[in-house]
Amino acid sequence: MWIFHGADSSTRLWPTWTRWCVCYAAAALCVLCSPVRTHDACPASCACARDSGTVTCRDGGDSEVPGDVPDWTTTLILVGRNISTLQRGAFMSNGTELDMTTLSLSYNGIRAIEPYAFLGLPRLHLLDLSHNQLESISARAFHGLPELRSLYLNDSLLPSAAAQLSNALSAQSLRNLHRLELAGNRLKSIPLVTLDSYNLHALVLVNNSIESIGWENVTNLYQLKRIRVYLSSNPFRCNCGLGAFYYWLKNSSQCPDAGRLLCSEPEAKRGVPVEKLRGEDVDCMTENLEAVSYVFLGLVLALIGVVFLMVLYLNRGGIKRWLNNIREACRDHMEVYHYRYEQDSDPRLANVAV
Repeated sequence: MWIFHGADSSTRLWPTWTRWCVCYAAAALCVLCSPVRTHDACPASCACARDSGTVTCRDGGDSEVPGDVPDWTTTLILVGRNISTLQRGAFMSNGTELDMTTLSLSYNGIRAIEPYAFLGLPRLHLLDLSHNQLESISARAFHGLPELRSLYLNDSLLPSAAAQLSNALSAQSLRNLHRLELAGNRLKSIPLVTLDSYNLHALVLVNNSIESIGWENVTNLYQLKRIRVYLSSNPFRCNCGLGAFYYWLKNSSQCPDAGRLLCSEPEAKRGVPVEKLRGEDVDCMTENLEAVSYVFLGLVLALIGVVFLMVLYLNRGGIKRWLNNIREACRDHMEVYHYRYEQDSDPRLANVAV
């Protein structure tokens, strides 16, 4: 079918299908020129450097993780956001996995990490969750991170989260973890059930509330020669309970900051470096022997006292007579002195009598 524009025979003829093609092309051009986001675009309020694969988002008012992270991102840095909860698959972009290797989430006010929060990041090597306010960590929080090498949780754990940490740091989900930093969390012990189940090379426990390291962990440390443990700024209690750890510290080079480990108790040893203690200071056998010797001395003295009292009781009659005799002798002696005193008290009376 042909359509004529006007009655002029010189008018150009247009087929109907040609007009439809022109319309579709114009519509497609409008779509391409419209401001529709693609997966390569930089998220709003973020700075992107595609050459290095880095996306940095700072000081935003968003309460969620950006959902439009570019596919080419290898390093994502979120700082100063208001992310209270990391939900399941929070970093999956439209349900697809990302090739991200570094994720920094420090200073974001994060309070809870739900199960599988980092799902979709199978190639993640470094995760930084420092300087948050974690109240809850799921036992499956770090599942889905088979390639994770470094985990930073410095100054992030509130007491409730610290109690859940040992379950969250399961060897099954973090079997390739090389470095674990837990500084400034007021931990009282190593939060790993068994050290030999991990591939750890560095364990940072600086500035916590650790008073001693149990012999179970010390035994593992003797076996794991590759690991380095940082323990400065902890309030060590330097009594005989520190014995196993003290001898490990003296005989091993696995604690690079050993010279900065100081005693906090007892008062007599406050401020003394742990490695400068003497063997008898942490020897439970010596301390027990001293306690036994004091007890034995007390028993001997008590026995002597009982024998003395018994002797006094059995000789009470003779002792009474002896005391009476002494009393009588003293009385006779005093009467003699009294008589002489009356006779010689005033020499003038004797002259008058003459």
